[in-house]
Amino acid sequence: MPNITPLPRHFAVLILATLASSFAGNHIAARIAFDHDTGLLLAMLCRSGVTLLALIGLVVWQRHHLNLGRATWGWQVLLGLLIAIQSFCIYSAVARIPVALALLVVNLAPIMLALLTWALGGPRPTRRSALLMGLILFGLLLALDIPARLADEAQMDARWVEGVLFGITGAAVFACALWITDHRLSKLPGTVRSMLTMAVVFLSSALAGVAGWLPGGMDLPTANAGWIALACLILLYGMAFSTLFILVTRLDIARNAPVMNMEPVAGLVFGWLILGQLLNGVQVIGGVIVVSGIVMLAMRKTG
Repeated sequence: MPNITPLPRHFAVLILATLASSFAGNHIAARIAFDHDTGLLLAMLCRSGVTLLALIGLVVWQRHHLNLGRATWGWQVLLGLLIAIQSFCIYSAVARIPVALALLVVNLAPIMLALLTWALGGPRPTRRSALLMGLILFGLLLALDIPARLADEAQMDARWVEGVLFGITGAAVFACALWITDHRLSKLPGTVRSMLTMAVVFLSSALAGVAGWLPGGMDLPTANAGWIALACLILLYGMAFSTLFILVTRLDIARNAPVMNMEPVAGLVFGWLILGQLLNGVQVIGGVIVVSGIVMLAMRKTG
């Protein structure tokens, strides 16, 4: 195979930061679309469909073949279903609570992955990792403003609770998906794995929409702002996802992956500037603790 020269680190970091911001922007656009009655399944269907077309083009361009064994196909289908569930949970959380909080909750996935790996016979988390996990959970309690909500039960409304539970479920499902990727599908080329995953997400979203499993799930936007937001979420996610896989071999992911954890920070900034979603000082401090803990946890693994 030809030698692949990594991009200069400052350039690679800039690209990854831009991609993280694009993923955050996709969730901001999703919230605007949902506020204008766009169906959640419709958003998933459109997003996965356009991304699938881009990935098909990549697979054809790279001349990959779909020579998967029966067991591999089984794990691949399961991975796709898990990502479909995760997408549903994230969008459900974004529709109910501030985008930055939803992304912070979903970022519990690294902790859950470490615990899942340990439970399935992998290495036990080190004392340092355990302390960082505890720090992340403490920061999340502050970010969600749990002390204030416990003191005032009126703030603990059903919609907020649903949003947090959807976020936690999305994190748990994503942790399972990451474990499958690392332990059952690691030999499969990344573009092939992602293309097949998007295909399952697209088909499952279409099936759920046709079957009417989610009332209003396929509703069209009721205003121009909803249509624009739907187009933006498709564009932002599709471009970021495709760019990541086109450049992945040149971005030195092993060293630079922690940069992607700035997505909740971008979500906080965009949520404030675009949606007017404001967090109090305690919540901002909690968010900083969560992101810092996750970055330190990631650097521990990639350093």
